[in-house]
Formats: sequence, structure tokens, C-alpha cells
Amino acid sequence: MMLIPAHHFRDIERKPEYLQPEKCVPPPHPSPVGTMWFIRDGCGIACAVVTWFLVLYAEFVVLFVMLIPSRDYVYSIINGIMFNLLAFLALASHCRAMLTDPGAVPKGNATKEFIESLQLKPGQVVYKCPKCCSIKPDRAHHCSVCKRCIRKMDHHCPWVNNCVGENNQKYFVLFTMYIALISLHALIMVGFHFLHCFEEDWTKCSSFSPPTTVILLILLCFEGLLFLIFTSVMFGTQVHSICTDETGIERLKRKHQPRERTGSWKSVKETFDGDFSLNWFNPFSGLRHPKPLSDGDWVRQVASLSDTENTETTEEQSEQRKDEDSVEVIDE
Repeated sequence: MMLIPAHHFRDIERKPEYLQPEKCVPPPHPSPVGTMWFIRDGCGIACAVVTWFLVLYAEFVVLFVMLIPSRDYVYSIINGIMFNLLAFLALASHCRAMLTDPGAVPKGNATKEFIESLQLKPGQVVYKCPKCCSIKPDRAHHCSVCKRCIRKMDHHCPWVNNCVGENNQKYFVLFTMYIALISLHALIMVGFHFLHCFEEDWTKCSSFSPPTTVILLILLCFEGLLFLIFTSVMFGTQVHSICTDETGIERLKRKHQPRERTGSWKSVKETFDGDFSLNWFNPFSGLRHPKPLSDGDWVRQVASLSDTENTETTEEQSEQRKDEDSVEVIDE
């Protein structure tokens, strides 16, 4: 993973006028339910295409180099069904992670009318993102690639061309899990196939020439080992984040900010949408439609009177505050 520190500026004020709402355009009309989410980022699109290409390459080698030429039909059928099922679930999880709104905050809602409608009381503050002119709810962070504030943003992953956030973390976890499984399965089959070819005539263990067969198997072995390590680490990191109810960005904060955390099991159930069932492993089981944020979700309580006084500063002092909990993380 590559950490890119981003010293963003944040306006933290209790009084609406300090947020410069006149500079914010009214938010656009909400998109219809079911509208596809897609980030137009060249690097992310290229990484997503490479991901699909590598999975399809593994499909080609497994089917046409190892399974179809095999004379053990039971072995070929069982492993063919297992590998293709896992590959299908991996690609389906990738699509859901890429095309699901990760939890974007409505853009441009830091208007004077909206702030006044919150009816802020003494000791309450609202956080504005000056980049997308949005009021940031708790645990939301701005992504410079998506150009939006994302609720419970863990990191931006170019391999799925999207942020990993509140609404699509389940699909990202499934994607890393299924990629790790097909990588492990491919490595095991490559090992057995090499043993079989050493015992038998190389011209009979594959429909390709021996040099071509060796090159294809070595490339698949290298790909499988690389992605097994990478996705296993990402899978473990994501599971740890879910169980501890702490995103990757929150772990990387330089200044510790205590907060109330959800229990491990409750956090897991919220991420995977309910009690344990087979739907946890199903990328087609959509999360329940997230409820809209209430007025209370936009407002935060100041910890002490001194904090309240510190928020009542001039516009220039506000703009000089560094956003210490906005850190961009890109995994490579």
C-alpha cells in the first residue's frame, strides 16, 4: 500500500456564516435509485481491465493447458467446476465493488439554507469539505480521485476503480477472498500438472508444445503466487478493519481521536447485511438500501468549551486548519 499524505483544509465552525455557504452551488437533484456508479479515472479503468485480463488468462491456462487435455475426466470436471465458479464469483464481486456507490456524501449541500435548517445549538459544529462543498458527517473523508466525500472511507483502490467505503466494503472483501482462493487453486493444479508431465511424455500432457506449456504454466504460477500474497494481505486487513470498526484512514491518523466503537460482531453484521448466512458470500445479495442521513448525522458535538471557542475563529484562521483525518490511501 502506498500512503499519500494530503494536508487538506477543513472549515470547522459553529456559525453558518463562517462556512461561506454563498460559494457553494445548490446540490444537484438526487440520481434515481439504481443509477450506476462509475469513476472516470484512466488509471483505475486500466487497472480494472488488467484485473479481468489476468483472471481470464488464468481461465485459459487452467482449461486449455491443464484440464481439457487431461485423461482423468473426473479430476477435470471437479476442478473445472470449482475454478470457474470461484472465478465467476470473483469477477462478480469486482463488478459490484466497482459499480456500487461506496457511500458518497451529497455534493454541494453546504448551502446557507441547509446549514440553517440544522438549527445548530451551542457546542455543536459542522464540518465542511472545501473541495466538494459538502458538509461531512462523522467518519467521512474526501477522496481526490472520486472527487467526493465518502462515508467510512477505508481507501481508494485502483484495482476496483473505486473507493472502499460503507456501502461496498462487503464486495471488496469478497473480491479479495475469491481471488486468493482461485490463486491458491491454480497453484495447486500447476504443481500437480508439472508432476504429471514429468512422469508422462510432455507431448501427451498438453495440446501445446512443451516449451509453450512450460512458459504458460510458469507465468500462471508467478501470477497466482503474487496475487495470493497480495489479496490475502488485503483480505486480512479488511477483516481486521471490520472487526475493530476502524477504517484504514482512521488507523493512519497522526492524532488519536477517541470515539465510541461498534462491537466486533455488530460491525461484521452491518458490513455483510445481517446474521451469518450464505448471503455473506454472495456478491449478488445487495445490501439493504442505506437510509438517508438525518439532520443529526451532519452535526457533531464539541468535546469541551475550549473546543467550542476554538471553532469561533475568523475565516482566514479557519482555512489555515489542517485536516488531520483526511489521508488518502492507494493500494498498489
